[in-house]
Amino acid sequence: MSDPERGPRGSGPEAAFAGARLHIVTGKGGTGKTTAAAALALSLASRGGRVLLVEVEGRQGVAALLGSAALPYEEREMLRAANGGSVHVLAADAEAALLEYLEMFYGIRRAGQALTRLGAVDFATTIAPGLRDVLLTGKATEAVRRRAGGRRHSSDAPGNTPFHYDGVVMDAPPTGRIGQFLNVNSEVAGLARVGPVRNHADRVMEVIRSERTRVHFVTLLEEMPAQETRDGIDEISGLGLNLGAILVNMVAPPLLGGADLAAAANGELDTAELVRGLKAARLETASAETPEALAADLAGQVRAHALRHLLQERVRGELEGLGPPLLELPLLEGGADRAALAGLARRLSEQGVGR
Repeated sequence: MSDPERGPRGSGPEAAFAGARLHIVTGKGGTGKTTAAAALALSLASRGGRVLLVEVEGRQGVAALLGSAALPYEEREMLRAANGGSVHVLAADAEAALLEYLEMFYGIRRAGQALTRLGAVDFATTIAPGLRDVLLTGKATEAVRRRAGGRRHSSDAPGNTPFHYDGVVMDAPPTGRIGQFLNVNSEVAGLARVGPVRNHADRVMEVIRSERTRVHFVTLLEEMPAQETRDGIDEISGLGLNLGAILVNMVAPPLLGGADLAAAANGELDTAELVRGLKAARLETASAETPEALAADLAGQVRAHALRHLLQERVRGELEGLGPPLLELPLLEGGADRAALAGLARRLSEQGVGR
Protein backbone atom coordinates (compact mmCIF):
# COMPACT_ATOMS: atom_id res chain seq x y z
CA MET A 1 0.00 0.00 0.00
CA SER A 2 1.10 3.61 -0.51
CA ASP A 3 2.91 5.36 2.30
CA PRO A 4 0.90 8.56 2.95
CA GLU A 5 4.16 10.41 3.63
CA ARG A 6 5.98 9.32 0.50
CA GLY A 7 3.40 8.24 -2.07
CA PRO A 8 3.68 4.92 -3.94
CA ARG A 9 6.27 2.36 -2.99
CA GLY A 10 9.57 2.76 -4.80
CA SER A 11 10.42 5.86 -6.76
CA GLY A 12 9.56 7.31 -10.13
CA PRO A 13 6.42 7.04 -12.28
CA GLU A 14 6.82 3.28 -12.75
CA ALA A 15 6.06 2.71 -9.06
CA ALA A 16 2.82 4.68 -9.41
CA PHE A 17 1.53 2.25 -12.04
CA ALA A 18 3.24 -1.09 -11.31
CA GLY A 19 0.75 -3.88 -10.73
CA ALA A 20 -2.27 -1.59 -11.02
CA ARG A 21 -5.31 -2.43 -13.15
CA LEU A 22 -7.74 0.24 -11.95
CA HIS A 23 -6.63 3.86 -12.34
CA ILE A 24 -8.96 6.39 -10.71
CA VAL A 25 -8.42 9.92 -12.05
CA THR A 26 -9.66 12.92 -10.09
CA GLY A 27 -8.88 16.62 -9.99
CA LYS A 28 -10.32 20.07 -9.47
CA GLY A 29 -12.85 21.22 -12.05
CA GLY A 30 -11.18 23.01 -14.92
CA THR A 31 -7.89 21.12 -14.73
CA GLY A 32 -8.62 18.97 -17.80
CA LYS A 33 -9.37 15.81 -15.81
CA THR A 34 -11.26 14.06 -18.61
CA THR A 35 -8.57 14.84 -21.17
CA ALA A 36 -5.87 13.55 -18.81
CA ALA A 37 -7.88 10.37 -18.09
CA ALA A 38 -8.31 9.69 -21.81
CA ALA A 39 -4.60 10.31 -22.46
CA LEU A 40 -3.71 7.95 -19.62
CA ALA A 41 -5.97 5.24 -21.03
CA LEU A 42 -4.39 5.64 -24.47
CA SER A 43 -0.89 5.54 -23.00
CA LEU A 44 -1.67 2.32 -21.11
CA ALA A 45 -3.12 0.81 -24.29
CA SER A 46 0.12 1.60 -26.15
CA ARG A 47 1.54 -1.58 -24.63
CA GLY A 48 -0.70 -3.41 -27.09
CA GLY A 49 -3.50 -4.29 -24.68
CA ARG A 50 -7.14 -3.38 -24.28
CA VAL A 51 -8.09 -0.60 -21.82
CA LEU A 52 -11.53 0.49 -20.62
CA LEU A 53 -12.18 4.19 -19.93
CA VAL A 54 -15.20 4.59 -17.63
CA GLU A 55 -16.96 7.93 -17.25
CA VAL A 56 -19.19 8.16 -14.17
CA GLU A 57 -20.39 11.77 -13.98
CA GLY A 58 -23.00 11.57 -16.75
CA ARG A 59 -21.51 14.58 -18.59
CA GLN A 60 -20.62 12.70 -21.80
CA GLY A 61 -17.29 14.50 -21.56
CA VAL A 62 -15.39 11.72 -23.33
CA ALA A 63 -17.81 11.81 -26.27
CA ALA A 64 -17.37 15.57 -26.57
CA LEU A 65 -13.60 15.20 -26.36
CA LEU A 66 -13.58 12.64 -29.18
CA GLY A 67 -16.07 14.54 -31.32
CA SER A 68 -18.61 11.74 -30.99
CA ALA A 69 -22.35 11.64 -30.44
CA ALA A 70 -23.52 10.82 -26.92
CA LEU A 71 -22.37 7.32 -25.99
CA PRO A 72 -24.83 4.59 -24.96
CA TYR A 73 -24.53 2.43 -21.87
CA GLU A 74 -22.19 -0.10 -23.43
CA GLU A 75 -18.48 -0.72 -23.81
CA ARG A 76 -17.55 0.65 -27.20
CA GLU A 77 -14.14 0.84 -28.87
CA MET A 78 -13.32 4.50 -29.49
CA LEU A 79 -9.54 4.81 -29.86
CA ARG A 80 -6.73 2.78 -31.41
CA ALA A 81 -3.29 2.93 -29.85
CA ALA A 82 0.18 2.07 -31.06
CA ASN A 83 1.17 -1.61 -31.08
CA GLY A 84 -2.41 -2.72 -31.72
CA GLY A 85 -3.84 -1.53 -28.41
CA SER A 86 -7.32 -0.12 -28.06
CA VAL A 87 -9.38 2.03 -25.71
CA HIS A 88 -13.03 1.17 -25.11
CA VAL A 89 -15.30 3.72 -23.46
CA LEU A 90 -18.23 3.14 -21.10
CA ALA A 91 -20.45 6.10 -20.22
CA ALA A 92 -21.74 4.66 -16.95
CA ASP A 93 -25.26 5.65 -16.00
CA ALA A 94 -26.72 5.11 -12.53
CA GLU A 95 -30.20 4.34 -13.83
CA ALA A 96 -29.01 1.73 -16.33
CA ALA A 97 -26.66 0.27 -13.74
CA LEU A 98 -29.54 -0.05 -11.26
CA LEU A 99 -31.71 -1.84 -13.83
CA GLU A 100 -28.84 -4.21 -14.54
CA TYR A 101 -28.36 -4.74 -10.81
CA LEU A 102 -32.07 -5.47 -10.23
CA GLU A 103 -32.07 -8.06 -12.99
CA MET A 104 -28.78 -9.61 -11.90
CA PHE A 105 -29.77 -10.11 -8.26
CA TYR A 106 -33.56 -10.13 -8.33
CA GLY A 107 -34.55 -10.97 -11.91
CA ILE A 108 -36.93 -7.99 -12.11
CA ARG A 109 -35.70 -5.96 -15.07
CA ARG A 110 -39.23 -5.28 -16.31
CA ALA A 111 -40.27 -4.09 -12.89
CA GLY A 112 -37.18 -1.89 -12.84
CA GLN A 113 -38.17 -0.36 -16.17
CA ALA A 114 -41.59 0.40 -14.72
CA LEU A 115 -39.90 2.07 -11.75
CA THR A 116 -37.92 4.18 -14.21
CA ARG A 117 -41.10 5.38 -15.92
CA LEU A 118 -42.53 6.29 -12.55
CA GLY A 119 -39.39 8.20 -11.59
CA ALA A 120 -38.70 5.88 -8.66
CA VAL A 121 -35.11 5.20 -9.74
CA ASP A 122 -34.21 8.91 -9.69
CA PHE A 123 -35.98 9.23 -6.36
CA ALA A 124 -34.06 6.30 -4.86
CA THR A 125 -30.64 7.47 -6.01
CA THR A 126 -31.39 11.05 -4.92
CA ILE A 127 -32.35 10.23 -1.36
CA ALA A 128 -29.59 7.61 -1.17
CA PRO A 129 -26.59 9.01 -3.12
CA GLY A 130 -24.45 6.22 -1.71
CA LEU A 131 -26.48 3.79 -3.80
CA ARG A 132 -25.69 5.77 -6.95
CA ASP A 133 -21.98 5.78 -6.12
CA VAL A 134 -21.76 2.07 -5.40
CA LEU A 135 -23.54 1.29 -8.68
CA LEU A 136 -21.18 3.52 -10.67
CA THR A 137 -17.97 2.39 -9.02
CA GLY A 138 -19.25 -1.16 -9.33
CA LYS A 139 -19.15 -0.94 -13.13
CA ALA A 140 -15.42 -0.15 -13.10
CA THR A 141 -14.52 -2.71 -10.45
CA GLU A 142 -16.53 -5.43 -12.20
CA ALA A 143 -14.42 -4.87 -15.32
CA VAL A 144 -11.26 -5.20 -13.19
CA ARG A 145 -12.44 -8.52 -11.74
CA ARG A 146 -13.12 -10.13 -15.10
CA ARG A 147 -10.83 -12.96 -16.05
CA ALA A 148 -9.43 -13.52 -19.50
CA GLY A 149 -11.77 -15.85 -21.34
CA GLY A 150 -14.35 -15.59 -18.58
CA ARG A 151 -18.05 -14.91 -19.00
CA ARG A 152 -20.17 -12.22 -17.47
CA HIS A 153 -23.67 -12.61 -16.10
CA SER A 154 -26.13 -14.10 -18.58
CA SER A 155 -28.26 -10.96 -18.36
CA ASP A 156 -25.68 -8.75 -20.10
CA ALA A 157 -27.23 -6.78 -22.90
CA PRO A 158 -26.66 -8.08 -26.44
CA GLY A 159 -23.66 -6.45 -28.03
CA ASN A 160 -22.10 -5.53 -24.69
CA THR A 161 -19.09 -7.75 -25.34
CA PRO A 162 -17.59 -9.30 -22.17
CA PHE A 163 -14.05 -8.17 -22.89
CA HIS A 164 -11.17 -8.79 -20.54
CA TYR A 165 -9.23 -5.55 -20.03
CA ASP A 166 -5.57 -5.11 -19.27
CA GLY A 167 -6.41 -1.88 -17.47
CA VAL A 168 -9.40 0.23 -16.45
CA VAL A 169 -9.28 4.03 -16.15
CA MET A 170 -12.09 5.79 -14.29
CA ASP A 171 -12.79 9.45 -15.03
CA ALA A 172 -13.98 10.03 -11.47
CA PRO A 173 -15.70 12.98 -9.73
CA PRO A 174 -13.66 16.06 -8.73
CA THR A 175 -11.44 16.13 -5.65
CA GLY A 176 -14.15 17.78 -3.56
CA ARG A 177 -16.24 14.60 -3.75
CA ILE A 178 -13.71 11.87 -4.45
CA GLY A 179 -13.38 10.59 -0.87
CA GLN A 180 -17.12 10.20 -0.41
CA PHE A 181 -17.45 8.64 -3.87
CA LEU A 182 -14.81 5.98 -3.24
CA ASN A 183 -15.69 5.21 0.36
CA VAL A 184 -18.80 3.28 -0.71
CA ASN A 185 -18.86 0.99 2.33
CA SER A 186 -19.43 3.97 4.57
CA GLU A 187 -21.98 5.45 2.18
CA VAL A 188 -24.18 2.34 2.11
CA ALA A 189 -23.85 1.55 5.82
CA GLY A 190 -27.13 3.29 6.55
CA LEU A 191 -28.87 1.66 3.59
CA ALA A 192 -28.01 -1.99 3.98
CA ARG A 193 -26.01 -3.80 6.62
CA VAL A 194 -26.60 -7.21 5.02
CA GLY A 195 -27.86 -8.56 1.72
CA PRO A 196 -26.95 -8.06 -1.96
CA VAL A 197 -26.42 -4.28 -1.78
CA ARG A 198 -23.98 -4.65 1.10
CA ASN A 199 -22.24 -7.60 -0.56
CA HIS A 200 -21.93 -5.57 -3.75
CA ALA A 201 -20.38 -2.65 -1.82
CA ASP A 202 -17.95 -5.02 -0.10
CA ARG A 203 -16.76 -6.38 -3.47
CA VAL A 204 -16.33 -2.83 -4.78
CA MET A 205 -14.26 -1.79 -1.76
CA GLU A 206 -12.16 -4.95 -1.99
CA VAL A 207 -10.96 -3.81 -5.43
CA ILE A 208 -10.64 -0.11 -4.53
CA ARG A 209 -8.52 -0.86 -1.46
CA SER A 210 -6.34 -3.44 -3.18
CA GLU A 211 -2.87 -3.03 -4.69
CA ARG A 212 -4.56 -3.26 -8.09
CA THR A 213 -5.93 0.27 -7.70
CA ARG A 214 -4.26 3.70 -7.79
CA VAL A 215 -5.79 7.15 -7.35
CA HIS A 216 -4.20 9.79 -9.59
CA PHE A 217 -4.67 13.56 -9.25
CA VAL A 218 -4.86 16.05 -12.13
CA THR A 219 -3.78 19.60 -11.30
CA LEU A 220 -2.37 22.79 -12.73
CA LEU A 221 0.63 24.85 -11.66
CA GLU A 222 -1.72 27.20 -9.86
CA GLU A 223 -2.34 27.68 -6.15
CA MET A 224 -6.01 26.67 -5.88
CA PRO A 225 -5.78 23.41 -7.89
CA ALA A 226 -2.55 22.55 -6.05
CA GLN A 227 -4.26 23.12 -2.68
CA GLU A 228 -7.17 20.87 -3.70
CA THR A 229 -4.66 18.24 -4.76
CA ARG A 230 -2.95 18.47 -1.38
CA ASP A 231 -6.31 18.14 0.42
CA GLY A 232 -7.37 15.26 -1.82
CA ILE A 233 -4.14 13.36 -1.21
CA ASP A 234 -4.60 13.77 2.54
CA GLU A 235 -8.17 12.47 2.27
CA ILE A 236 -7.31 9.48 0.10
CA SER A 237 -4.37 8.60 2.33
CA GLY A 238 -6.63 8.84 5.37
CA LEU A 239 -8.99 6.33 3.78
CA GLY A 240 -6.09 3.91 3.32
CA LEU A 241 -6.28 3.98 -0.49
CA ASN A 242 -3.27 3.76 -2.80
CA LEU A 243 -1.90 6.94 -4.31
CA GLY A 244 -0.70 6.97 -7.89
CA ALA A 245 0.78 9.99 -9.68
CA ILE A 246 0.09 13.69 -9.92
CA LEU A 247 -0.65 14.66 -13.52
CA VAL A 248 0.33 18.30 -13.97
CA ASN A 249 -1.70 19.49 -16.95
CA MET A 250 -1.43 22.45 -19.34
CA VAL A 251 2.28 23.13 -18.72
CA ALA A 252 3.67 25.88 -20.96
CA PRO A 253 7.44 26.32 -21.37
CA PRO A 254 9.05 29.64 -20.31
CA LEU A 255 9.80 32.10 -23.07
CA LEU A 256 13.09 33.20 -21.47
CA GLY A 257 16.13 31.49 -20.03
CA GLY A 258 17.03 31.47 -16.34
CA ALA A 259 19.00 34.73 -16.04
CA ASP A 260 16.70 36.66 -18.37
CA LEU A 261 13.66 35.27 -16.55
CA ALA A 262 14.97 36.49 -13.18
CA ALA A 263 15.85 39.89 -14.64
CA ALA A 264 12.39 40.26 -16.17
CA ALA A 265 10.71 39.30 -12.89
CA ASN A 266 12.74 41.96 -11.07
CA GLY A 267 11.83 44.61 -13.63
CA GLU A 268 15.41 44.81 -14.87
CA LEU A 269 14.76 44.50 -18.60
CA ASP A 270 16.73 47.02 -20.67
CA THR A 271 13.91 48.99 -22.31
CA ALA A 272 16.42 50.99 -24.32
CA GLU A 273 17.56 47.75 -25.94
CA LEU A 274 13.92 46.89 -26.62
CA VAL A 275 13.43 50.25 -28.31
CA ARG A 276 16.46 49.67 -30.52
CA GLY A 277 15.18 46.21 -31.40
CA LEU A 278 11.72 47.50 -32.28
CA LYS A 279 13.19 50.18 -34.50
CA ALA A 280 15.57 47.76 -36.20
CA ALA A 281 12.66 45.41 -36.96
CA ARG A 282 10.49 48.40 -37.97
CA LEU A 283 7.77 47.08 -35.66
CA GLU A 284 7.12 50.52 -34.19
CA THR A 285 5.69 51.66 -37.51
CA ALA A 286 2.78 49.18 -37.12
CA SER A 287 1.68 50.82 -33.86
CA ALA A 288 0.24 54.18 -33.01
CA GLU A 289 2.41 54.19 -29.88
CA THR A 290 5.91 55.57 -29.74
CA PRO A 291 8.73 52.99 -29.65
CA GLU A 292 9.36 53.91 -26.02
CA ALA A 293 5.71 53.34 -25.02
CA LEU A 294 5.57 50.12 -26.99
CA ALA A 295 8.78 48.91 -25.33
CA ALA A 296 7.35 49.72 -21.89
CA ASP A 297 4.17 47.73 -22.64
CA LEU A 298 6.24 44.82 -23.90
CA ALA A 299 8.47 44.91 -20.81
CA GLY A 300 5.35 44.80 -18.61
CA GLN A 301 4.02 41.74 -20.41
CA VAL A 302 7.39 39.99 -20.20
CA ARG A 303 7.57 40.75 -16.46
CA ALA A 304 4.05 39.35 -15.93
CA HIS A 305 5.08 36.19 -17.81
CA ALA A 306 8.24 35.87 -15.71
CA LEU A 307 6.38 36.32 -12.43
CA ARG A 308 3.76 33.77 -13.50
CA HIS A 309 6.45 31.26 -14.38
CA LEU A 310 8.27 31.75 -11.08
CA LEU A 311 4.98 31.19 -9.25
CA GLN A 312 4.49 27.99 -11.23
CA GLU A 313 7.97 26.85 -10.26
CA ARG A 314 7.12 27.41 -6.60
CA VAL A 315 3.88 25.44 -6.97
CA ARG A 316 5.76 22.66 -8.76
CA GLY A 317 8.19 22.42 -5.84
CA GLU A 318 5.28 22.17 -3.39
CA LEU A 319 3.68 19.41 -5.46
CA GLU A 320 6.96 17.50 -5.58
CA GLY A 321 7.00 17.58 -1.79
CA LEU A 322 3.67 15.73 -1.57
CA GLY A 323 5.28 12.37 -2.39
CA PRO A 324 3.61 10.96 -5.53
CA PRO A 325 5.65 11.37 -8.73
CA LEU A 326 4.81 14.27 -11.05
CA LEU A 327 3.99 13.67 -14.71
CA GLU A 328 3.62 16.72 -16.92
CA LEU A 329 1.30 17.25 -19.87
CA PRO A 330 1.86 20.23 -22.20
CA LEU A 331 -0.60 23.01 -22.88
CA LEU A 332 -2.60 22.25 -26.04
CA GLU A 333 -2.61 25.46 -28.04
CA GLY A 334 -5.22 24.18 -30.51
CA GLY A 335 -7.47 22.40 -28.02
CA ALA A 336 -7.93 18.70 -27.41
CA ASP A 337 -8.89 16.25 -30.15
CA ARG A 338 -7.88 12.71 -31.15
CA ALA A 339 -4.53 13.77 -32.60
CA ALA A 340 -3.76 15.86 -29.52
CA LEU A 341 -4.70 12.93 -27.27
CA ALA A 342 -2.22 10.73 -29.10
CA GLY A 343 0.48 13.32 -28.42
CA LEU A 344 -0.42 13.50 -24.73
CA ALA A 345 -0.37 9.70 -24.51
CA ARG A 346 3.12 9.61 -26.04
CA ARG A 347 4.26 12.20 -23.53
CA LEU A 348 3.00 10.05 -20.65
CA SER A 349 4.67 6.96 -22.12
CA GLU A 350 7.96 8.86 -22.37
CA GLN A 351 7.68 9.58 -18.63
CA GLY A 352 7.25 5.95 -17.68
CA VAL A 353 3.54 5.17 -18.08
CA GLY A 354 2.82 1.94 -19.90
CA ARG A 355 6.27 0.44 -19.47
